[in-house]
Amino acid sequence: MTALPAPSVALDDQLCFALYAASRAVTARYRPMLEAIGLTYPQYLVMMLLWEEDHQTVGQLGSRLALDSGTLSPLLKRLTAAGLVTRHRRVEDERSVAIALTDAGRALQDKAVAISEEMIGAIGFDSGEFAELKGRLQVLIERVNGGEAVC
Repeated sequence: MTALPAPSVALDDQLCFALYAASRAVTARYRPMLEAIGLTYPQYLVMMLLWEEDHQTVGQLGSRLALDSGTLSPLLKRLTAAGLVTRHRRVEDERSVAIALTDAGRALQDKAVAISEEMIGAIGFDSGEFAELKGRLQVLIERVNGGEAVC
């Protein structure tokens, strides 16, 4: 096992800064492609979950994205106003709001696949590197959350 790095206050030695900078760089790279289809990055994440499985509750979406309803609700209102999703109270539990794709929301999926392909190409990882980084980040998330997976 490799020894841990010595404690340091230098910014470039901080894992948190490397993660922050990487996240900002990736999000910035997505921005123009998402603007072209009328989505922000958080809206894109919601849409990806709905493309995976339509008709999810606000709670399910919030849980998967690690977002509270105060953050998620305005985002969903904007997606509704854009005609990409519908929101309705569930018959089986009126306290719960279900989110469903509209035809226009479903139609964006093909464009989103193209964005994903472009991002994979821009990053330039082979499939092994991609899987390794994603796996390591998942371990990091679970450890930081005390064993609780978010993604």
